[in-house]
Amino acid sequence: MKSDGTRKYEMKKRAAALDETRRKITEATVELHRTVGPSATTITDVAERAGVRRATVYNHFPDEVSLLASCSAHWRALHPPPDVKGWVAVDDDAERLRIALRQLYSWYRETEPMTANVLRDAETMPALGNIIANGLGRYLSEVRKILAGKPKVRGRRRDRVEAAAAVAADFHTWRSLAALGDDEAAEVAARFIESAGAD
Repeated sequence: MKSDGTRKYEMKKRAAALDETRRKITEATVELHRTVGPSATTITDVAERAGVRRATVYNHFPDEVSLLASCSAHWRALHPPPDVKGWVAVDDDAERLRIALRQLYSWYRETEPMTANVLRDAETMPALGNIIANGLGRYLSEVRKILAGKPKVRGRRRDRVEAAAAVAADFHTWRSLAALGDDEAAEVAARFIESAGAD
């Protein structure tokens, strides 16, 4: 008869094995999403890459939403976006704008393959679209507010500033400027926002 200590040890060992399997499946999914994209990733691909059976994948992730959510959380932990609170602490408007854009563009460069794939596939995968809207979408909403700055202008000029901030924060805008390098790209985008508020 097994003692309580032996049973507890075996339960911990089993839990650790389950956690390890879950981690392997998540990491396999992340890599497939980064390289081929979520819409081209099949459960068979995930199982093969993780070294498990398809049934094991379904045991850990019974539906698309749970697997996408785990993948997203894992990726964000490895590649956290720039902290907007640090930008808010900068008093000078022009300096804050350029720091924010440089850091955002550097993050886009670091995460380019994955970001490009998930933004593309979110158009045709509702579950992924919801995750993006509630994660990256909310984050970029905060970024746009900071880039637009405090409302020093009103009416149409303010509308122009907010529209310019939305363009500057967009991943595809960064891609169109990326060949300049992130510092120069940030300068171009900052001047675009500033000119939108000018007379």
